[in-house]
Amino acid sequence: MNQKLVAVITFLLITVSIFAQKPQKLTSNQIYEKVQKLNFLGTALYIAAHPDDENTRLIAYLANKVHARTGYLSLTRGDGGQNLIGPEMRELLGVIRTQELLAARGVDGGEQLFSRANDFGYSKHPDETLEIWQKDKVLSDVIWAIRTFKPDVVINRFNHRTPGTTHGHHTSSAMLSVEAFDLANDKTKYPEQLNLTSTWQPKRLFFNTSWWFYGSEEKFEKADKSNMLNFDIGVYYPLKGVSNNELASIASSQHLCQGFGRLSTRGSQTEYVEFLKGDFPKDKKDIFSGINTTWNRVEGGGEIGDILYEVEKKFDFVNPSKHLPELMKAYELVQDLKDEHWKGIKTKELKEIIEACAGLYLEASAESSTATSNSFVQIDFEVLNRSSVSMELNTVKFLPENKILEKNIDLVPNQKQSFKETYTIQNTDYSSPYWLNKPWDLGMYKVEDQKLIGKPETPRPLQVLFDLMIEDQPISITKNVVRRYAERDKGEIYEPFEVLPKVTTKLKNKVVIFSSEASRKVSVEVRSGAKNVNGTVALQVPEGWKVSPENIQFSIEQKGDKKTIDFTVTPSKNKSEGIIKAIASSEGKNYDKELVEINYNHIPKQSVLLASEAKVVRLDIKKNGSSIGYIQGSGDAIPESLRQIGYKVTEILPQEINEKSLKQFDAVVLGIRAYNTKKELQFKQKHLLEYVKNGGNLIVQYNTNRGVDVKAPFELHMSRDRVTDENAKVTLLAKEHSVLNYPNTITEADFNGWVQERGLYFPDKWGQEFIPILSMNDKNETPKQGSLLVAKYGKGNYVYTGLSFFRELPAGVPGAYKLFANLLSVKSDD
Repeated sequence: MNQKLVAVITFLLITVSIFAQKPQKLTSNQIYEKVQKLNFLGTALYIAAHPDDENTRLIAYLANKVHARTGYLSLTRGDGGQNLIGPEMRELLGVIRTQELLAARGVDGGEQLFSRANDFGYSKHPDETLEIWQKDKVLSDVIWAIRTFKPDVVINRFNHRTPGTTHGHHTSSAMLSVEAFDLANDKTKYPEQLNLTSTWQPKRLFFNTSWWFYGSEEKFEKADKSNMLNFDIGVYYPLKGVSNNELASIASSQHLCQGFGRLSTRGSQTEYVEFLKGDFPKDKKDIFSGINTTWNRVEGGGEIGDILYEVEKKFDFVNPSKHLPELMKAYELVQDLKDEHWKGIKTKELKEIIEACAGLYLEASAESSTATSNSFVQIDFEVLNRSSVSMELNTVKFLPENKILEKNIDLVPNQKQSFKETYTIQNTDYSSPYWLNKPWDLGMYKVEDQKLIGKPETPRPLQVLFDLMIEDQPISITKNVVRRYAERDKGEIYEPFEVLPKVTTKLKNKVVIFSSEASRKVSVEVRSGAKNVNGTVALQVPEGWKVSPENIQFSIEQKGDKKTIDFTVTPSKNKSEGIIKAIASSEGKNYDKELVEINYNHIPKQSVLLASEAKVVRLDIKKNGSSIGYIQGSGDAIPESLRQIGYKVTEILPQEINEKSLKQFDAVVLGIRAYNTKKELQFKQKHLLEYVKNGGNLIVQYNTNRGVDVKAPFELHMSRDRVTDENAKVTLLAKEHSVLNYPNTITEADFNGWVQERGLYFPDKWGQEFIPILSMNDKNETPKQGSLLVAKYGKGNYVYTGLSFFRELPAGVPGAYKLFANLLSVKSDD
């Protein structure tokens, strides 16, 4: 087998292991690449607004070709977007996108940072963005990132000079970066940060431009490029067996919940960055030109460089352990560096290289993936020295409690050392995503611990520090405690170890609609995080509502088992909205959290703790018909929302669509982006239109306008028109139409309390057969009349709507429920 093929297979195996969450085991090629990176003391920080905004081509180039420490600061976690792989929205979507960003960085070699900004949805202008984000707070986070990451060069993804021409979050990220570039070195700005870090001045600031920002390739070709640097980011990496743009494609394909799976690309490709501030590089092909990126950059680094440059020059790919004496000497010298910043970075990098060269395997695996505070957990240890180098394990230390276990084991080459220890979990904090621990507002998450700000995820709750002697020199290597096990149909599986509550509760429905004064059953699922848990569970209801009984006892024997408990809730007599909360009590302690587990193959399993609550709405709502067919698109929770108001909803797969299967339904609904994501619909459209022609109501929800044809019965042109202000005034255009009158009367007041937006991707042109029902617009924009269009077709009605029902119904917005019920009930005589 030739060397190139071996390299390709090795790379693919490593990529697969990233997906499976197994610890990365470095090949000789990868160790050598890390040595190259070890010998480059330069840092770049890329800044944008969301997951998927980052240019993985440039990040991969800087990290792998230049060997720079390269970070991506995403101001948000993408919480306001949409999910193509599952039902998670808002904060849960942010958790998924965080992990997808980490997976992308695991491929392209970058590091991931965040601010506390909450992605509140599309924004048309940075004025709105920065007001909602609370500019001062998010600016402080950008400055914190610069002061702690200490980049030599900062690169903006977006243009700070063009507010109002693109997503307000995008422009804001660049504007904040430009401002932070000048302020990060000012000790009078956010001085409280300087208790934990120091001021920093990057050398230069760039804008990662391209033809897209100029409107066309022709315009960009004619543009003045004297102020630009450019690089061929299509370089080939023989040690990896792939080119840089292939690597970048694999990295960006980690954003699966956004539909970013893509073909890899290869070949020469030019990337441009426009110089904005600082000192202009002498070499326009080298972004670090004129910046000292050698070991001589730091005081005392010259001697370290003499050792490590020689290791790189004479690296032994067959026997990397040969270099351990030199690496251990360099490690010892690094510990004496006065520059704490580079000392910390290079210590971490050296440890990883030493561990890999020694073929050292260190693992601490818990008997379970979860534990509760003040409980016992058994840890299985595996320690293995797969080199001929002299090595000892002196102690094992549990962190953060610093419990030390003396071992003094001689690590004989290739002789596995296994032992077990029982440890008492003393953590009082749960290992849920830290930014979700406190109630947040529309624009910002609340994080009080400055040291957590910017981190991609919560530090693991239990770690093990292995104190070793290698070549008679001490070195400590830290590992997260994990859960490793196997399943016959999946093989070896790694899961994060979590500290979770002893009891969690979950309200079955996140919105409960009461359409009359009649009482309803409300179910609470109680889950045990330990064995033999006993207690009571109660419901808190809004003032004027009643619940029976006051509380109910529960007893659960097995850890992880669940019990469903039913309460009877009686609503208020008049229209009202409120929150009900489920609270469990056990051994004198109250538990008010719901455990949400997110488990996809491409990211580690996530355990998220949220408030155990649901919205309740007392609403007078009428409906016509009872049986609804629902064809999912990219996924939404509308079917369950419709069941809340008494509809029988049957979810239909595209392959099941035919004239016979549709006849049974009073109305058929297509989920969001159905025509974008379900290609089979183009072959089923004739059946859907025949259903309408024969008297059915078809409701088509929004699709993006990129290369899609919804095959409406009449002219219908998709656009990017949207109304992002959820409080924008709505004008009723067709006041006499049954959509606004039957079976519920719709007024402008029914558009109060909407969340995130009015709607998106409205049609901007349509045939005369369509009747526009509503008009709305954002500030300083022309009225948009394409949010809700209804057309007669045969005996039935074809409805197209870009209104964001997929957000409003799960949020329990009363007016949205009334209007959607009317869409399902459009009269045939309109």
